[in-house]
Order: sequence, then C-alpha cells, then structure tokens
Amino acid sequence: MAEQNSQVPLAARMPRPDGWMFGSLVIGAVVLAPMLSVLWLALTPSENIWPHLMATVLPRYLRTTFEMMLGVGLLTAVVGTGTAWLVSMYDFPGRRWMSTALLFPMAIPAYVGAYALVDFLDYAGPLQTALRATFGWTSARDYWFPSARSTGFAILVLAAAFYPYVYLLARAAFREQSGCAYEVARALGCGPWGVFRRVGLPLARPAIAVGVTLVLMETVADYGTVSYFSVQTLTTGVFSTWLNGGNAGGAAQIAGVILFLVFALVGVERLSRRNARFHRLSRSARPVEPHRLTGPGAWGASLACFLPFAAGFLLPVGVMGWHALRNPQVWLAPGLGQALISTLTVGGSAAVITVAAALFLVYGVRLSGSALVRLALPATTLGYAMPGAVLAVGILIPLAALDHRFADLVLSLTGHDPGLVMTGTAGALVLAYVVRFFGIAQGTVDAAFGRVSPNLPLAARSLGRTRGGALSAIYLPLMRGSVATALLMVFVDCVKELPATLLLRPFNFNTLSTRTFELASLEKLGEAAPAALLVMAVGLAAVAVIARTGRH
Repeated sequence: MAEQNSQVPLAARMPRPDGWMFGSLVIGAVVLAPMLSVLWLALTPSENIWPHLMATVLPRYLRTTFEMMLGVGLLTAVVGTGTAWLVSMYDFPGRRWMSTALLFPMAIPAYVGAYALVDFLDYAGPLQTALRATFGWTSARDYWFPSARSTGFAILVLAAAFYPYVYLLARAAFREQSGCAYEVARALGCGPWGVFRRVGLPLARPAIAVGVTLVLMETVADYGTVSYFSVQTLTTGVFSTWLNGGNAGGAAQIAGVILFLVFALVGVERLSRRNARFHRLSRSARPVEPHRLTGPGAWGASLACFLPFAAGFLLPVGVMGWHALRNPQVWLAPGLGQALISTLTVGGSAAVITVAAALFLVYGVRLSGSALVRLALPATTLGYAMPGAVLAVGILIPLAALDHRFADLVLSLTGHDPGLVMTGTAGALVLAYVVRFFGIAQGTVDAAFGRVSPNLPLAARSLGRTRGGALSAIYLPLMRGSVATALLMVFVDCVKELPATLLLRPFNFNTLSTRTFELASLEKLGEAAPAALLVMAVGLAAVAVIARTGRH
C-alpha cells in the first residue's frame, strides 16, 4: 500500500484549489502586506537617512522607549498580579465588586487618562487649588509641586490604563489552580508571602508573562499619551520624521525598528516559557477558597485594589464628566455629531468586514488540507502586534502610489479624473482597522469553531448541504454569541485607535478619538470632554462582555 501511495503523482495528492482556499490565501496576503511593505520601504528608501537617524535622534528614541517599557512593565506586573492575587485568595470589604471594577480602566484610552491627570495636577487644577487654599499659599513660588508633564507621570498613566491586561490573565490563572496546593504549602509552614512566592507566582507565571508582553506592545504603540507629555519615543519619531521632516523612507526605517522590537518581545515571551510545563493534578481538584481578612489587613487589601481603579477609571471619568457637566453647551458643539457618525460608520464597517473575513479564513483553513493555507492562520495574528503608526506607514505609502497610478490610468482612458479612491476616502482607514484587529476576530471565531461538534457539519454534508450551506445552517447559529462578541471587541478597538486614524484619515475627517486628541492638545479640555466620554462609554460595553465571560 505504501508503495502504491508513493507512485501517486504529487499533483494528485495535493488538495485541489477552490474558492475557500483561494479566498483564505487572499485574506492572509492582505493582512500581511502592510508588514512586508514596511520592511521593503525600510530596506529600499528613496533617500537613506539611516546614518543621520543613528547619529542624532534614534538613540534618544530608543532610550526613552526602553525607559517607558521598563517602568510600565514593572508597574503593571506588580499592580496587575498583586490585585489579582488579593481578589482570588482573600475575602475583604468590597472584594466582589472590586473584582469586576478593576477591569474598568480597559475602557479608558490612555490618552484620555493623560488629559485628566494633567488637568487634575495642573496649577489651576483642583489639587493645587485646594493646597493653596488650605495652607494659605498665594503663588507657585510659595511651594514646590512636581511637573505633571514628565516621563514619570507618563509611565503612571500608561500603567493605570494597561494593568488590566495582567490582572485579567493572572486572575484567571490563580482561579484555575487547585486549592490543595495552597493548603499543602500552608501546612508546611509557608506564610502568606511564602505561599505567593513559592506556589502562586510560579503557577501563574506564563499568564503574567503574556499579560506583560501585551502591555509592552501597547506601550511601544502608544502615541497620544507620550505626545501629550512631550516624551519622544519611537512612535513619536515616526510622526515627526514623516509629517514634520517630510521623509517617508526615514519614517519607514523607524517603523521597521518598532516592528523588530515588537516581534522580539513576542519571541522572548515564547522562549521564556518554552520548556515550562504547568499542570493541574486532577480535573476534580477543589477550587481556591478565599481566606477572610480582618482588621487593618482587610482594609489594606481594599485600599490596594481601590487605588488602581481610582487612578485608571474614576479620575478620567470624573474629570471629563465634570467638564461636560460644567459646560453642557459643548454637547451641541459643531463637529461632535459628525465625528460620532464617522466613528460609527468607519468602526462599524471595519468590524463587519474583519469578522466576516475571519469567519471565511478560519473556515477555509479547516476545510483545506494545504499547508500553505494552514500557515495563514497564525501568520495573520501578527497584524495585532503592529502599532498603528507602523501600520499607517505600511498602508499609506504604497496605497497612495497605487491610487495615483489608477487615477492617471482612468484619466488617460476616459478623460475623467476619479480622484484618490482609497487614500482620499476612509477606505484606507477601514483597511488599517481590519489588518490591525484581525487577530482579535480570528481568535474569537477560531475558538467558537472549536466548540462545535464536527459531527454536526458532517451530518449536514451527508444530507446534501454544500460547504457554505453547512457554515450558514450549522456553524453560524451555534456561534451567534461569539460572533457578536468579536464584532463588539473589534468595533471598540476601532473607536479607541488613535495613531493609525491620525495618519490615514482623509482631510477634514474626524472620529471621536481624533477630535478628543486635537481639542485636548489645544488645551480645550471642556470641548474634548463629550467625545472622550462617548469613547469611554463604548469601551465600557466591551468591558461588560469581558466581565460576564470571566464570571464563575
């Protein structure tokens, strides 16, 4: 039999191309194209300013970026892991609602938190005003107060916005462990710190490492916060080199450095846990029973959980809400309604296209036996690792060249100038959203497919259903909840995305995020407040979904 199989021609053994296979490859190519474009532009710039970058600004960009990564990474690891350990292992006042409330900062874009913090700490802000009133100071010369616009405060803002990544994964890891392991550790004489250090932390280390890696990628990708605090990082370097210096090739080279840094983070995280194995001893292991705290320890745990929630959620919402209530007329300001419509249109279109493409790709990969098609599934998740500024470079430069050539061709054939079809409209922005957040939709959809019994679609095929018929009649009805979750998550991330939107939006086109950024940058925080509150309200919808799926 083996000899007969070896005599079968290779072409006969290869899967026959069909629409599902071709479509899956096209989707994979579209998602990967911007990354390859950045690498190509960086290696073949029209004007090579790499030696100039190396001799002038690049070392400063790298040093500041690493400082931000180190500070934000350490803070989020400590805060996220510590709060997750407290709500999982101990019972204290407010624990139940705090377990969910610690996720709320995920709804707040980091740049909104930056505006709120500076407004709160500024000379005319409520804190310094209260200090002057309390101690009788009359001017800034009477006392010392740290400058709010500094690298240290930028690190605090990003840590307050990103610690839920670590908290969510660490909490799940702690809750999934057997309570027996902790009881054995206590019986052997380990105190609270010993139980955490010897048992809890090693078992949760893979989840914590994934969370910190996500935080570091978000820190590298951030533009709104570091720009507002005047911190020069690699991402601000892309904007400066491209928009102020007018050098797209240099911007692509800096974007290539960011891309290398992000992929290095992913590689280090995977290598760090390559040989580590963590298993539960039994499927019926007893869950962890929170230990009741009393006295100062209980209130200390409550305070430790409340402070990150207050810094990451209450402060931004309170400051923006106060400005919006103090000036209710700003809700009728010109441009707000149009920004809301643009946000809903572009974000909604991108969410629908992204989830539909993810459904097609995941189903096509499951149908195909081609190794090339199966390789497209993990490769397309790389889009989420690409910061918005890098993605904008990889999309706008080649797309603009293609747009001009297409317009010239139509003009020569018809005498009519169609204008810039993609870069002159919101099409490039929708494409950027699809590529950037494709990994979110793909992961959710792939997990949903895995929960459907393979016997059901096989039965449908045996009754005459086509592949597409099996998808519409079997899979989609059973995956409605997961598809809706994917749509919501992608839409929320589109609403919050700032760097790609700033670089790819058409002229005189604003979304809620760009309107917030522009007005806050002009110190018009009162006018920016309504747009910021709308962005935060949309983000809370996604947090509600995450909180619901994380309940036991």
